[in-house]
Amino acid sequence: MTKSLQFLTSQFLHILQSTSRWSRRQGVLAFVLALWAAQVMALPVTPVELTIYTEDWPPISFKNGDKLDGMAVELVLALQKKIGSNAAIQLVPWNRGYKALLEESNVLLFTVGRSEEREKIMTLLGPVAISRTVLYTRKGNAARLQSLGDDIYQVAVGAYRGSIFADAAVKKGFQTLDLAATSQVVAKMLMMGRFELWSDGSVVVPSVLKDIGYSIQDVERVMVLDSLELYLAFSPKTPLSTIRVWEDALRQMKKEGSFQKIHQKWLPGETAPAETLRLGLTGY
Repeated sequence: MTKSLQFLTSQFLHILQSTSRWSRRQGVLAFVLALWAAQVMALPVTPVELTIYTEDWPPISFKNGDKLDGMAVELVLALQKKIGSNAAIQLVPWNRGYKALLEESNVLLFTVGRSEEREKIMTLLGPVAISRTVLYTRKGNAARLQSLGDDIYQVAVGAYRGSIFADAAVKKGFQTLDLAATSQVVAKMLMMGRFELWSDGSVVVPSVLKDIGYSIQDVERVMVLDSLELYLAFSPKTPLSTIRVWEDALRQMKKEGSFQKIHQKWLPGETAPAETLRLGLTGY
C-alpha cells in the first residue's frame, strides 16, 4: 500500500470513531471517492501515439536498403521499446516534417537543432548529439576564401532549404544563399562549382560526401559558425504527460549507459551529451 493510501485509511478510521452514524455514512462515501481517485492517479500514464518523422541526414538518420538506420533512428527505436510505442518512423523531406511539426497534433520530428526561435514554438528533448555548423569548400580553396576578410560575406553559401544551417549563415552575415532540398544535393552543387561555400553539420558531412562519391579529404573547413545541439522535437499540441514519458525513457537510457553506446557506435570520437533537458513549450 502506498503512503497516500495509508494516510487515507488512517483518516477514515479516525472519522468512524469520532462521528455520528449519518456523518459516518458521508465519511464512507468520501473515503470511497478519495480511494478511487488515489488509485487512478497511481496508474501508469499511457502516452499518446505519435506520428514520427525524420529526414535523410546520415549518419543521424537515413534509409539503408528497405529499413531506416542511423544514430537517432536507433535511439528513437530504443525509446519506443521502453515506452511501448509501435508507431512507424517515416522518412520525409525536411520541409514536410517540419511543417507537420508546427501545424499538426502529436508529432515527433528528429533531429532538430536548438535555437531560441524554436524554443518558442515547440518542445525540445535532448540533446541527443552535438554538431558544429561549419562552412566547407572544395579542397585547395580554403586559404583563398579566408584571405578575403570581410569580403567573404559576399560569397554565396549553399545549404539545404529550411535548415538551421542556412539560418546560421544568415545570422553570421552572409548575404546570398543557394538552397536545395537535401544535404546531398547541396554537396554535389559545391563539388560542381555552383558556389564556393557549403554550410552543414560537422557530424554528417563525411557520410553525405560518401553518399555522392567523395570523401572528407575532398573538402576543407573555412569557418566554424556555431555549435549546434540536436534534439527530438514535439509539436505544440502534444500532451505534456506524453512528452514526460519520452523524457523519463531518455533519462533512463543516459543513466544506464545504453544511450552512450548508440552514440559512440555512430559518432566515434564525439562526446555524447550526458544531460537530459526538456526545453521550450510544456505541452498541454
